[in-house]
Amino acid sequence: MTLNTWWLFIIMTFVVSATPGPNMLYVMSTSARNGVNAAVIAMTGCMTALLAMMSISAAGLGALLHTFPAVFDALRLAGAAYLAYLGVKCWRAPVSDATNDGEARAAVPNAQLGAIYRQGFLVAASNPKAILFAAAFFPQFIHPEAAKLPQFAILLATFSVIEVAWYFVYAVSGKSLAVYLRRASVMRAFNRVTGGVFIGFAALMATAHE
Repeated sequence: MTLNTWWLFIIMTFVVSATPGPNMLYVMSTSARNGVNAAVIAMTGCMTALLAMMSISAAGLGALLHTFPAVFDALRLAGAAYLAYLGVKCWRAPVSDATNDGEARAAVPNAQLGAIYRQGFLVAASNPKAILFAAAFFPQFIHPEAAKLPQFAILLATFSVIEVAWYFVYAVSGKSLAVYLRRASVMRAFNRVTGGVFIGFAALMATAHE
């Protein structure tokens, strides 16, 4: 892999990662509700799933999903169902007015942090297209006559840095919304918007074709 090829990968990954999707929405909404520290846990869950899926694609399972569309469709519909469930959960989340800054910025219990991590993992893992994307996208930047594993490691590390950087951009954006979410009416509207967007992502995933 040449330096020019690597820079091309950086530019394309920068654009792809910047595109709003379920992962970015989850990180932003977590930051808005629970603060940046909780958003970091959400990022960790998302990245764990993404790195696992990228590694799976490197092992050749992306080609397996492409060969057996029924398996891919089952995973896709299961992922859509989870995003729809998360959307309904956001829509129906209870709200109340925050009486002071301390209440608005209360520490998140460890048990809730575990749930945030699991949800981040499941949100990222709910889209099997990530496996096919990695299987189709990464090989375009790997020199076939050079050792493939070191090249894949460089691409994966580069992707991770750019993806996490965008997570922080969305987390900071979510934090800026927190001051407005202290009113129950605003929080209710925020929950319904984010829930509706998750349901929209679910509908797109359920109706999309490979």
